[in-house]
Amino acid sequence: MRIASWHWGGRSYAGTVSSDGREATPLSVRDAEHGTQELIERLVQGEGLPPASGPRLPVSALSLRAPLPRPRRNLLCVGRNYRSHAAELATSVFRDHLPEKDAWPILFTKLPETVVGPHDPVRLPGAQVSEQIDYESELAVIIGRTGRNISRSRAMDHVFGYTVVNDVSARDVQVRHQQWMLGKSFDTFCPMGPWIVTADELDGRDTRVRGWLVPAGGGEPALRQDGSTRDMIFDIPTLIETCSRGITLLPGDVIATGTPSGVGMGLSPPQWLRPGDAFRIEIDGIGAIENRFELD
Repeated sequence: MRIASWHWGGRSYAGTVSSDGREATPLSVRDAEHGTQELIERLVQGEGLPPASGPRLPVSALSLRAPLPRPRRNLLCVGRNYRSHAAELATSVFRDHLPEKDAWPILFTKLPETVVGPHDPVRLPGAQVSEQIDYESELAVIIGRTGRNISRSRAMDHVFGYTVVNDVSARDVQVRHQQWMLGKSFDTFCPMGPWIVTADELDGRDTRVRGWLVPAGGGEPALRQDGSTRDMIFDIPTLIETCSRGITLLPGDVIATGTPSGVGMGLSPPQWLRPGDAFRIEIDGIGAIENRFELD
């Protein structure tokens, strides 16, 4: 099942999307401003989907929003979680902060205000704030069942589904503060979408993540990232076990699972996003998002 949030005719809607991604059916939800949150909670509680509130519409006629346009809590995010990405940063300023074998995952958060839709612009803050804006193609896990101290063996029972995020990052701000939340949490720094695919249709432990830079001026897209979630250092069950230690995970919580190699920081020399650039991310079994970067 695919569930999504969108604008149409000046109103917000939440509903289902057909398996081919071409048609959307609006459903009767009380609070469409929070996107699919109500649908997630209903399905987890066994209530089923509410009835349709209107006719099916072509997705091409809609303005897709993030499936969770304003998460109720900070997004949980994992750093340096692909072996290829850790290797490309082994000589960078982050070389002293790479996960070792059998060590704990690196975790940080992004504020809810970072989230924008799958085709919305991302605002570049200007040189006085940051000159080193980078992209990160990521699979995000959406939590379904509530849980605390979840064991690795039961972790997948708590997964509702998956979506695509771009963990946009201000690298110089990360370095400046020696922690990551500020450099990861600028407004609009987490494009999300195009919808959530439920866990019965996709195994996030084995899918392909790709990202293309679409340069300003309309040049040919350049494949920058191409990895498999099998390359994760800490797999999804381990991440859920870690994030739930002493902390209750709730329906609609988002865990961004890290990025493959190919980020701008890992190139020689590093290459940062410029005004007019766009970045496209596609994950097999989910779909694609593409966002243009514009000066604030």
